[in-house]
Amino acid sequence: MPKLIKDGALIDDSWRLIEKETSLEEIKPSSDNKLLVPITVWLENKEVLSQHKDNIGIWFDSDESPTLLEEDANSFPVIALNFPVFRDGRAFSYAAILRQQLNYTGDMRAIGDVQKDQASYMLSCGFSSFLVPENSNAEVLLTGFEDFSENYQSTVTKPAPIFRRRS
Repeated sequence: MPKLIKDGALIDDSWRLIEKETSLEEIKPSSDNKLLVPITVWLENKEVLSQHKDNIGIWFDSDESPTLLEEDANSFPVIALNFPVFRDGRAFSYAAILRQQLNYTGDMRAIGDVQKDQASYMLSCGFSSFLVPENSNAEVLLTGFEDFSENYQSTVTKPAPIFRRRS
């Protein structure tokens, strides 16, 4: 079972990540399984999948904007953003958009090429859980959340810059 980092702890991931090319017939949504479906699959099959809304989360690839959700963002218990490669940072901006503009309050998950070097930045952008990539050392990834104790600039989690926080 895939591993997930949530609230600083390593846990089993109970959500099944559905690949982009998967058809609705292959997904078989039910109340027994939790599915993370691609945004394209959600948009094409919204009527059928919305019947299982508590067990359906969605994920965005780095070339898909979360503004596609509009007012539906808070309808999902989990929204995942994909980091396809280390150098593609669009998901950082998408996380901020989801938290600050779309007011998403659920679990925002980082998936894909999640690495220790970016873990602290992911937290400051509003990510709340992190899928541990296969062949990665979860213990090493956990140490990345401790790299920085403060940010100088404003972040999603600390909107005031450090000079405003000092007394």
